[in-house]
Amino acid sequence: QVQLVESGGGLVQAGDSLRLSCSASGRTFSTYVMGWFRQAPGKERELIASIVRNTGITYYADSVKGRFTISRDNAKNTLYLQMDSLKPEDTAVYYCASRPISRSEYAYWGQGTQVTVSS
Repeated sequence: QVQLVESGGGLVQAGDSLRLSCSASGRTFSTYVMGWFRQAPGKERELIASIVRNTGITYYADSVKGRFTISRDNAKNTLYLQMDSLKPEDTAVYYCASRPISRSEYAYWGQGTQVTVSS
């Protein structure tokens, strides 16, 4: 079992920046994928960024590409999401998650952290 805990959410104004962190504990492997999801009220959960832990290969959704940056500190088992130029439409609960690279579904999830961007 892997435990994931997010932190760093809060209330900011449009144009501001936030950095989210996700700490992982428990049984982990070097070859897995770590991702950030978000879900806004009335909308489906959306994968916005992911990174392969051992290679650094990244993916970004079009909605955040150029504004958000995903990174990881493998020694600390910590995942980050740097969010710049925030917009009101970025308001959502943000979740970190992980999966083995050989699987398509994310099996482990954090509790979520609220990000609210005011106009």
